[in-house]
Amino acid sequence: MPAATIHQAKTNLSKLIERAERGEEVLIARGDKIVAKLVPVHNAPKRRRLDLLKGKFKVPAEFFEPLPEEELKIWER
Repeated sequence: MPAATIHQAKTNLSKLIERAERGEEVLIARGDKIVAKLVPVHNAPKRRRLDLLKGKFKVPAEFFEPLPEEELKIWER
């Protein structure tokens, strides 16, 4: 399928979206250069859950205490 120009894409956006939903790769060009690709959202990666490990482990209180001087020197190199 040849690429649609930006003007064609603006004029026929609904039709181009329908084609992308059917799985067709829709390319959009500015002049002779392809600058965008229209793809369906269902191919996007799933969102990550931030609470996936909630309640699985406990961070000990000493984790938040300052590091000993010797170890700080190692990190400051």
